[in-house]
Amino acid sequence: MVFMTKKIFDYELNENLDLFVLIKAAQARLAKNGKQFIAFEFEDKSGEISAKYWDASDEEVKRYQSGQVVHLSGKRENYQGNPQIKIYKLRLATEQEPNDPSLYVQGAPQSVTEMQAELEKFVFKIHNSTWNRIVRVLLQKYQAQFFTYPAAKKNHHAFQGGLAYHTLTILKLAQGVSQLYPQVDESLLYAGAILHDLGKVIELSGAMSTQYTVAGNLLGHIVLVDEEIIKACQQLGIDTAKEDAILLRHMILAHHGLLEYGSPVTPHILEAEILHHLDDLDASIQMVETSLSHTSPGEFSERVFGLEGRSFYQRKQGKLE
Repeated sequence: MVFMTKKIFDYELNENLDLFVLIKAAQARLAKNGKQFIAFEFEDKSGEISAKYWDASDEEVKRYQSGQVVHLSGKRENYQGNPQIKIYKLRLATEQEPNDPSLYVQGAPQSVTEMQAELEKFVFKIHNSTWNRIVRVLLQKYQAQFFTYPAAKKNHHAFQGGLAYHTLTILKLAQGVSQLYPQVDESLLYAGAILHDLGKVIELSGAMSTQYTVAGNLLGHIVLVDEEIIKACQQLGIDTAKEDAILLRHMILAHHGLLEYGSPVTPHILEAEILHHLDDLDASIQMVETSLSHTSPGEFSERVFGLEGRSFYQRKQGKLE
């Protein structure tokens, strides 16, 4: 049996589509008329897109759950500047059809093996023994999750392996900054970069149909990884009152930069200020790149929620050499 090979974003705007996709998220809601509908996020390796299934029965709400592969017929549209699908028909994929969810999950541009090798080189550059030992203990504890989890449920690096890929990009940026500014404590910056989002392995459920865990919703990844650092110190016999331990914890607690963005403290050391900006830079670039990858030359992208709802222009001539 031959199946369609086109993916979501291979279809042009207003083109009818017919393909298999993964339900990344499905949420039952009530419309203004009081009728039930399902708000979907569909995904394949080209990206993810929203859709609404109107007048959904209770049985259909139970049938279409996140993590399931479905056959989708519909049309690609835009609504208020954002891409979406108008659903014509929807059904679950059968056993004879490509129903393996892993076929539809986006992945990092690098393999796990490549990312592990690169990360290890940066760990060797953490010369402070306190920071090095804490980093190694936590990486070993969460090895499998760190290299397979996304960095977010939706916005930036929301794909399998996105957490490690995002971390490595920040480390490379940090290396450049350290070379330009010799006063920067390279070891502290690298240690903070590696651990800053490690709490995502507890905050999120995984790469497949990513959801927030109870701890993720109630505590958040900043608090969660701070707790993990304290546990690592206790395991290693490191005094948490030592300046080294406090500095590393500050790197994590301050990396969102502002209290209103979730950091319990603002940056008060140079390395924490740098980490905040590098984290924000990489996340912003990835969000823009993702939106532009689905945008035709000469057009504006969909609005990017994580960047104040701005849209971005796709230049006609492409990147200049």
